[in-house]
Amino acid sequence: MDKFIVSARKYRPQNFSTVVGQSHITTTLKNAINNNQLAHAFLFCGPRGVGKTTCARILAKTINCENRTPEGEACNTCVSCVSFDAGSSLNIHELDAASNNSVDDIRTLVDQVRFAPQAGKYKVYIVDEVHMLSANAFNAFLKTLEEPPPFAIFILATTEKHKIIPTILSRCQIFDFKRITNNDTIEHLQEICVKEEITADKAALHVIAQKSEGCLRDALSILDKIVSFTNGHLTYTNTLEHLNIMDEDYFFRLLDQMFNQQLTDALLLFDEINQKGFEADTLLEGFSEFIRNLMVSKDSRAVVLLEVADDFKPKYLEAAKKISSGWLIAALNLLNEAEIGYKQARNKRLHVELVIIKLSYLQQAVELLNDDNVIQKKKLTDITKPLAFRTIPIIRVKETIPVTPSHPISRQENKATLTIETEPGTGDHQSEKEKPTAKKQSDIATPAGISTGVTKTTTSIAQLKQMREKIVAQQNSKGKQMIPLTEEELYISWGAFIEKLVAEKKHSAASNFKEAVLKVLTDQTIEIITESNIQQKFIEQERAALVDHLQKHFCNRQLTYAIIIEEKEKNEQLANKPMSTKEQYLKLIETYPLVKELKDRLRLELDY
Repeated sequence: MDKFIVSARKYRPQNFSTVVGQSHITTTLKNAINNNQLAHAFLFCGPRGVGKTTCARILAKTINCENRTPEGEACNTCVSCVSFDAGSSLNIHELDAASNNSVDDIRTLVDQVRFAPQAGKYKVYIVDEVHMLSANAFNAFLKTLEEPPPFAIFILATTEKHKIIPTILSRCQIFDFKRITNNDTIEHLQEICVKEEITADKAALHVIAQKSEGCLRDALSILDKIVSFTNGHLTYTNTLEHLNIMDEDYFFRLLDQMFNQQLTDALLLFDEINQKGFEADTLLEGFSEFIRNLMVSKDSRAVVLLEVADDFKPKYLEAAKKISSGWLIAALNLLNEAEIGYKQARNKRLHVELVIIKLSYLQQAVELLNDDNVIQKKKLTDITKPLAFRTIPIIRVKETIPVTPSHPISRQENKATLTIETEPGTGDHQSEKEKPTAKKQSDIATPAGISTGVTKTTTSIAQLKQMREKIVAQQNSKGKQMIPLTEEELYISWGAFIEKLVAEKKHSAASNFKEAVLKVLTDQTIEIITESNIQQKFIEQERAALVDHLQKHFCNRQLTYAIIIEEKEKNEQLANKPMSTKEQYLKLIETYPLVKELKDRLRLELDY
């Protein structure tokens, strides 16, 4: 009985022409060999199972071939090719960096590089999984990799290019391998099935190609498994059964039940899927991809984007015509949210059942309307009516009686009669019962000693300002005299407030207050310049206490301030710029207010 060899080894490519799905790599290498433009170091990087090590071996075999073909391929008949195929060639050395990643292993390799090949032109060193080398091993490899002997060629292979240090990358010619497409994988599997006399449906091979995710080695391993399982007869059904993949017929049935609002049937189908051992998240992921394929199938030109078997494409096109794009978009949003929240859900079955319930009533809950080519989302709810607001009646003073000290009046005479009237044409939202039918009068007592005159209903802003100024003047007359707002006095008041913050153990706020720059804009307005949002927030937190402190200090209740954030570049320039004499003086009196008092007593004049 012959020893069984897995397909991944038995059908490993021996020439560049037999490499699957990497024509951009093989063409470049063949042209470099024909034009005698070989680099001394190559780096092959890409996903697993796409042909990196295979291409490295073919390159090593081809450059030492004695009778190369005009296309740049190895002849497979000369002594060098035969010894290479038999594994006895002395010109090719392979090192597994995953298990030989120390600096001593690299030093041993470097020592061997000095010896010239006894037969052939080149000695080729293939280092697989090179990203596993240690930092010291990489450093020991640098000099030899940069200036090797003319007969030495290094081929490095890795699946994780980002782990390789830049000094290694700069010394190599880099080739990026891509994932193998499903079509290339299917064609290669069909060739092997013909050679091995295996009957296989194309739909079954397509499922294998999808499962391999662009890795040809995985596809060949899956093929060997299913051939043993089915005794050489691959069908779509037994392939799905062996790989434990959910059949797309489930999705088509589930879609019909949801779109027709057959909730009970949909929940029973989910239970059937669950009983077969499929996880709930597998259903969510598969159904999301299914809805995506339906969205793609809405336009016949985009059918090439479908990664499904050719037998299913007409079925997708037919189903896509029956369902609106709005339903598909809403379903995708629901499924995406469900996949995100699946891991956090405690009751995972209930989580998926809620999604099925929402999708079953999605057609009834959401309707997409096309209004002038603009998609609008409309919920099918009752039409809402606007609220009816009653207009506020106008209050007018009907009669006033002036009050003077020489004309005392009794309590009954000291009244003002108010009449509440409604303007004609107002109150459109009122009912007939709510409309006033007569004038209402009320008596409001007027305090003695205050004369009331006829006033308008709406008080103007100017009158409000006059009232405020009057109140402020009264408050100032009762208290101290108003202190003029100057930068010197402002910094003194600012320093006193900082001392209060320190006493209250608000050291973070105090430090931010110290960094602020103050400016006097008007007699009643202060500008505070900050460097960042954080500093502004600290000042805003103390806004009430700060305003009260400043108003009491200057005896001015109309005193306000504004905070401005300057750009960092300007702040850096201000920080680097030396302080002027005026700035130094203002900073000094902020910390020591008695300095200003000393200056005033001595009647000193500062020359800024």
